[in-house]
Amino acid sequence: MEKPLKYAVFGAGSWATAIVKMLCENVEEVGWYMRSVYIKEHLLKERHNPSYISSVEFNLNKLKLSNDINQTAQEADVLIFAIPSAFIYSELQKLTIDLTKKIVVSAVKGIIPESGLLVGEHFHDIYKLPFENIAVIAGPCHAEEVALERLSYLTISCADAAKAKQIASALSSEYIKTKISDDIIGTEYAVMLKNIYAIAAGIAHGLGYGDNFQSVLMSNAIREMKRFIKKMHKMKRNINNSAYLGDLLVTGYSTFSRNRMFGNMIGKGYTVKSAMMEMNMVAEGYYATKGAHILNQQNKKKTRLPIINAVYEILYEGKNAKKVFEKLTERLD
Repeated sequence: MEKPLKYAVFGAGSWATAIVKMLCENVEEVGWYMRSVYIKEHLLKERHNPSYISSVEFNLNKLKLSNDINQTAQEADVLIFAIPSAFIYSELQKLTIDLTKKIVVSAVKGIIPESGLLVGEHFHDIYKLPFENIAVIAGPCHAEEVALERLSYLTISCADAAKAKQIASALSSEYIKTKISDDIIGTEYAVMLKNIYAIAAGIAHGLGYGDNFQSVLMSNAIREMKRFIKKMHKMKRNINNSAYLGDLLVTGYSTFSRNRMFGNMIGKGYTVKSAMMEMNMVAEGYYATKGAHILNQQNKKKTRLPIINAVYEILYEGKNAKKVFEKLTERLD
């Protein structure tokens, strides 16, 4: 009988906390790395994360908490990274151990700004991990609903189906249904892009557009996502599957969506800086917008991306949201 894999989660945000909760349903011990000494000490004392989904109480006998990223990485076989894309590069710079025998799982929802790569690509190119040892977690799944144990779905993508099944099994429970996929690049792009479209949905709501327009926006968004992903990584995929369309819909419509919330504030007239300060959470779509824009600009034949371009103009060029969306409405069908 094969020795069971040891799991570790890196990050202390809501998604990292939710993943630890999922793993604790099936795994005897979960390594958990976090930068914050305060969060670690609070968890040890009060059994919950003081900053994110604090309703979740943990069995401390199942957790191995650490502020040392190398210690946590050394002791685990499967390393699940759920650190926001804007901060993951600086955390990875602390790693000194050999990762070539590890399985790395990206639960990060964006491009690494410093390398311009998806997290999976970054580990493949910089750390020389084979794609068979890299996996991606995609939704539709909100951390807040995991905390409430509401039925949720995950897609685990990996080039090695056996490893995908092992990871999926470790995350499955009565309230978490899982499936596997071999579209590691496509699902990771989808995870990134859906946050941009959720910002667009939020901006539309903040500007006063109704449900009719929102449905047209989401219909165009899934087709735009399909064009973008096909350009970046051509393979056979069904864009209507849960990892693509399902994740897009829940992020675009849910009241739990921080990207939609961020967009809503922008639509109501907040500046980017003031919206970020008031939210006190990272809206991954903000960074993803710039990454997607740069990737498209680098292509000799650019993909038609009216929604992403509109969000980019508002967030990075300071254009008036109302005027940009008035033009956008003429470009959708």
